[in-house]
Amino acid sequence: MNDSLPMGASPDNTMAGGPEDPAIVLLPYDQPLFLVGMMGAGKTTIGRSLARILDREFLDLDHELEARCGVRVSLIFDIEGEEGFRRRETTALDECSRRRGIVLATGGGAVLSPENRKYLKERGVVVYLRASADELFRRVSRDRNRPLLQTSDPKGRLRSLLQEREPLYEEVASITFDTGSMAVAQVVRSLVPLLQHYKVNP
Repeated sequence: MNDSLPMGASPDNTMAGGPEDPAIVLLPYDQPLFLVGMMGAGKTTIGRSLARILDREFLDLDHELEARCGVRVSLIFDIEGEEGFRRRETTALDECSRRRGIVLATGGGAVLSPENRKYLKERGVVVYLRASADELFRRVSRDRNRPLLQTSDPKGRLRSLLQEREPLYEEVASITFDTGSMAVAQVVRSLVPLLQHYKVNP
């Protein structure tokens, strides 16, 4: 269930580990960074690159759930339904969000639970990676591991989910960032100064 963001072939797409990487940047706070947004927003891809530059541990909430359950998220949905999956998600988020100095990519629907939104707002700095429904669909249209898009009209379903969730993303966001069609490295370079200058609550 990795979020997809186009990597392309331009120099802007050089990821951490390459010759053009920026130097490590340490933030003036150790509160966790939480990435929220729709499926396809790039939370996992951007989160990994951001964590490398910030010298932080990267966690993906869906991957944490899969490690605990021993099966893919799609199978958890099949066996327990969305309600069962969301219960497991809340438990995992409660545990992960207590860790300092991490970058955590959440699942697209993590904000649906009031309890989850409370954890996100109170425990860290939340970055909402925003993209249009058309852009999101372009990124995920070939991905068969999206349980919520297994319908006859996946694009319509995506628009509906975005309409439902966007106010919740905005509610929890400390920083909102429009990814558009930007390359990953460009997104990260733009995000780092915003995070450096963000004033956290003591």
